[in-house]
Amino acid sequence: MAEALAFTEELVQAAGLERKEQLRLVLLTEELFGTLASIAGDVQAEYWVEHEGKQFVIHLKSDVTMTREMRAQLLAVSSLGVNAAARGFMGRLRDMIGAALLPKEEGPSMLSLGLMSMGSPGGYAAGGSYDWSLKRFRAESGKEVWDELEKSIVASIADDVTISILNSVVEITVEKEF
Repeated sequence: MAEALAFTEELVQAAGLERKEQLRLVLLTEELFGTLASIAGDVQAEYWVEHEGKQFVIHLKSDVTMTREMRAQLLAVSSLGVNAAARGFMGRLRDMIGAALLPKEEGPSMLSLGLMSMGSPGGYAAGGSYDWSLKRFRAESGKEVWDELEKSIVASIADDVTISILNSVVEITVEKEF
């Protein structure tokens, strides 16, 4: 993560972004790594940034192995036995990714189905792959989710966040244009 942040800081300076814009892109990078780390712990990941002018696309891709047993053990640590991180916008995204990575015999959690399934706001599932997009979520969601979106740093800064899961490979992409 330290290497990725140093790389991003050099990139945004070289791209000629203003200080506030630089900070926003670095913050999005930190949130991206934090999201993956909170789901998978210490894993290897590919990180890269594409940009043209002031349009940036940040990618983080990792092969994550999560079992139902690991998830149950993690949740058992909680006094309520539930995922306390599944509150707020980013917490729900983390829970959705974690549940989608579980072996298929029992299917994704009810929470993940609420964010990411056929016909749900922002997401769809097909043939073992899952895709979710902040843009689609914003377009398809009603007023009740706007309060939650407005409280999220990522949702208020990023133009789009996409999450793609194919088998055990997770790719999180953040788009931002200044």
